[in-house]
Amino acid sequence: MHMTRARKLTITVLLVLLSTALAGAFLTRGVMEYLPFLHAKKGNWTGEYVSHGIVDQRPWQTASTLASMARSAEEREFAREAERLADHEVDQAFSQSLRQAGLEKPKLSGKALALQQRVTELQATVKSDQARIAALTAGGGGADASTSSELEVAKAQLGLDQNELDDSLVDLSRASGDQRVKIQQELAAREAAMKKYDDSVSKDEGQTAVTTAEQYKTLAQQISAWWSHRNRKRLIAQAEQLAAADVAALTSDQERMKAEASSDASATTASLSSAERVERLQRQAEQQKVQSILNDRLGAQQQLVALYGRWEKQVEIQDKIIIHLILQSLAVIAAICVLTMLGGWGLQVALERMFRDRRQKQTLTTVLNLGTQVVGLVLVLLVIFGVPQQMPTILGLATAGLTLVFQDFILAFCGWFVLMGPNGIRVHDWVEIDGVGGEVVELGLFRTWLLETGNWTANGHPTGRRVSFLNGYAIRGKYFNFSTVGQWMWDEIKVNIPVGTSIHPLIEKIYEASVKATEADAKMAQEEWRRVTHEEGSPKFSAMPSVNLRPAGAGVDIVVRYITRAGVRLETRNQLFETIVDLMQGESKDAGERDRQVLHKAE
Repeated sequence: MHMTRARKLTITVLLVLLSTALAGAFLTRGVMEYLPFLHAKKGNWTGEYVSHGIVDQRPWQTASTLASMARSAEEREFAREAERLADHEVDQAFSQSLRQAGLEKPKLSGKALALQQRVTELQATVKSDQARIAALTAGGGGADASTSSELEVAKAQLGLDQNELDDSLVDLSRASGDQRVKIQQELAAREAAMKKYDDSVSKDEGQTAVTTAEQYKTLAQQISAWWSHRNRKRLIAQAEQLAAADVAALTSDQERMKAEASSDASATTASLSSAERVERLQRQAEQQKVQSILNDRLGAQQQLVALYGRWEKQVEIQDKIIIHLILQSLAVIAAICVLTMLGGWGLQVALERMFRDRRQKQTLTTVLNLGTQVVGLVLVLLVIFGVPQQMPTILGLATAGLTLVFQDFILAFCGWFVLMGPNGIRVHDWVEIDGVGGEVVELGLFRTWLLETGNWTANGHPTGRRVSFLNGYAIRGKYFNFSTVGQWMWDEIKVNIPVGTSIHPLIEKIYEASVKATEADAKMAQEEWRRVTHEEGSPKFSAMPSVNLRPAGAGVDIVVRYITRAGVRLETRNQLFETIVDLMQGESKDAGERDRQVLHKAE
């Protein structure tokens, strides 16, 4: 059996795919030697930042978001370093913002000036309350009841004055535009959030390549990991761009502050009073501290840029690992397809040599093609999706459902194997299935087709109807195969003999005629039955015809039973009928002659 052109072309394409996948897997084999990989779930961070406060906390938010997406040990090391640098940078940003807010001296007027005076008075009151509490405590505030009561009153008054001072400071900051109070509030909120974050962060260091290389066993997992790495790489690149933009902004601020400091240093101080010169020197010292903080922030942002770059390269290497695994899976799928097609073709060639019957060979070819394709499909699905987690349960439920729905077809398929056995049936056999008799014209994988005839005691002419049965009758039903090698069958003829006919001489003549007409068939039938039953000598049953008498209303019925072949049944039947009619006519003539002789003697 030769391969078709389409099959050759398909196998060639699959072999090219297999060769390409194997070559790619070989060229990328080095990535598995020293670097790990893990499945990274896609994060929900969009890369966009919207500031909700005075101080820009974007570096920390970016680093903490990316850290939650890190999965490998190397990535988590980069994530921890990024969090440390970002945390330090944001802390320095708060410190810089507070110092810069302190350098600004807004001009107060109106309500702001009144609030400033009120704050000054409250600060003096708070200091007085604190001094009184200190005096009472130093003088033995708990010695007697009156002194203890005064101490409690002083502490309560201090609390009231401190609350009023805090409210006044908030009102003053709003009226004057001072941002220090808001910055302090943001700093307190950040410290609380950082405490919760430190308590909830996972301490897992991740797994190395040796322990995680087998995690992605299916093609679906590998494609999912590759896509996740691409998303994470994009977010890391965006974080790197944001950090680079922060470096540029901090560099610009640094140059601006250096210019301001040079301008202040070159300004003349001869006309200034001693207090003004002291204030200017203090301002310059504060500006120098702000510049130092700014330099620290700039260094931290530059380290973040370099760190995100190294992190991005790490993700690129992990992408190569995933691509290597994907190529391996594609190679396995291509190999399965090639082996499936070659296996199906090889089995068909074997069937061509083993079986000669065209219908049987066609049926087996269909079964083998379907079987090899199903096996190949199952193997490919296992490579793509893997083994289901609840495989026993799934198989049990699927098997039960399929058995219930397709029970007739399952029995028909199993019955086909029974019918193909040595005790089954073949095409052209005469059989009876579920009360329907006929000749087998086709025997398929699921159905048997008969050319229907009448029952075996009546006329055996075909009715012209083609009847089909599911092959399940071979297992759960009954069927009768009336065919041996010669397709022998018992047939019978019934003849009515009128009253007054000499019966016994006629019976002897009919029996002799039946034996003579069926002698050759009876002998051949006995030989075949002997081979079928594996008996030596004479069988327990005889193929000789029999002639029996049965009472009838208008005489006697003679029933002749004899063996004949199914193919010549009608010819044998007609021949016996003709012989019996001739014998009956001859017997009638002989009876008439005897009657005339008797009458003649009587006369």
